[in-house]
Amino acid sequence: MMTDGLRQGVRHGAAGAAPAILCAALLGPLASAQQPLVVGSKTFAESYVLAEIMAQLLEAEGYEVDRRFGFGGTLVTFEALQAGAIDVYPEYSGTMQHTILTSGAEFGTEAFAAEVESLGLETLETLGFNNSYALAVTGETAERLGLATISDLVDHPQLRFGVSHEFHERSDGWPGVSEVYGLPQSSFGIEHGLAYRAMLEMELDVTDAYSTDGDLIRYDFVILEDDLSFFPTYFALPLVRQTMEPAVKEILNRLGGTLSDARMRELNAEVSIERRSFADVAAEYLHEQGLVSDADRQEPTDSLIADLIANTIVHLKLTGIAVAAACVLGVGLALAVHRSRPLSRGVLYVTGLLQTIPSIALLALMIPLFGIGQLPAIIALFLYSLLPIVRNTVTALLTVDPLLKRVAAGMGLSQSEQLRHVHLPLALPHLLAGLRIAAVISIGTATLAAFIGAGGLGEPIVTGLALNDTTLILQGAIPAAGLALAAELGFELVERRLVPAHMMTSRLPS
Repeated sequence: MMTDGLRQGVRHGAAGAAPAILCAALLGPLASAQQPLVVGSKTFAESYVLAEIMAQLLEAEGYEVDRRFGFGGTLVTFEALQAGAIDVYPEYSGTMQHTILTSGAEFGTEAFAAEVESLGLETLETLGFNNSYALAVTGETAERLGLATISDLVDHPQLRFGVSHEFHERSDGWPGVSEVYGLPQSSFGIEHGLAYRAMLEMELDVTDAYSTDGDLIRYDFVILEDDLSFFPTYFALPLVRQTMEPAVKEILNRLGGTLSDARMRELNAEVSIERRSFADVAAEYLHEQGLVSDADRQEPTDSLIADLIANTIVHLKLTGIAVAAACVLGVGLALAVHRSRPLSRGVLYVTGLLQTIPSIALLALMIPLFGIGQLPAIIALFLYSLLPIVRNTVTALLTVDPLLKRVAAGMGLSQSEQLRHVHLPLALPHLLAGLRIAAVISIGTATLAAFIGAGGLGEPIVTGLALNDTTLILQGAIPAAGLALAAELGFELVERRLVPAHMMTSRLPS
């Protein structure tokens, strides 16, 4: 989704480029032949397929490629490209015209090229097909109501519209199409893959679609004719940074004009209907076009167990580092400010404010500062973990029995001794409870880190959403739930070992 404020962030994303460039250099996203070329994609199946085609073509030419697929929408992907965290991703001319460029210059004009150049970017040869936005209904709905064009929707105000979040906000999406056609219905945002399932279950009547989407064939959806010609053309093309090596641009330009609308729809259907992997579909297409020889073809090496282990390790790394850092800083802050109620309230206010920022928004805001990957994800998880740790620790320290405080002071204990021998032991149950909450929250929130290329158990979830594949979603969701349960049990064991039985929070009534 892209509001006007977010769009301004896209347009002026270079304002804080210095830290991003430094981080990008540390993360290694292309500056020379010795560093990997970073290929990105958005979170729908076609973007994955196109990005994989680009990646395999570059690998066939001897380049090392780092795949960072599944970024959360145009804003996140474009910010990553402009910040130097990725080098190329598949974009669409209509999206650039209405979402990225300030002037809305028409594709193919000098004004369009000049504005793209002013952003430090460059468009390469179009791939050949036009994947236009469209409005779709089920075959049953179209037949029952006699729907053939978008204008026909005006006569049916009872229809329920659920559209993808980005389409819901874009000028070339719901705001524009509803105004031009005078549609009386309202709409709400929903993840694109979930919208299709909601249509099949009759919970939605109309949603947005892509004209080359393979799921249109899979679900027998009907595309309504754009009889007022509202939607612009959306030619697919590689969008790259100007600093990319000319040789790399030349390689990617070999893809120009090789894909028709029908062929792209077939490739998408092979992924969504036949359940073939992105890598397999891309490899076959490159070979079919003569762009990759038999010797260069790479056989898919996907392994469910290996992927599960690798994703789990990354997930544990993200959450472990974030929670450990939040524990050190959070407990330290609590100890420093708990004696002053104004300071305590101030710290709790700030940490509470951080908790209110939507997760995906915080991750997107991290890109201009820290690039993509694990670093911004860890920082975001660290910020989300602070509140439960700080709040529980401050609350526990403030509620220590005043009588015990006076006894400790009467015994001649110094403030540090009182803290060590009285306050902290009494606060320990609540401190551990705060850590437990922070760990569980981080494990769940870390699945969103896949939207900025951090990997982890969110990766199969994001891919599954793109493909409307419940099995893939469960490959991430079930292990994440297992990790959360393991964290709960682990902290309970620690609590049993360190805390006297009469003080254990697990014995407190809920």
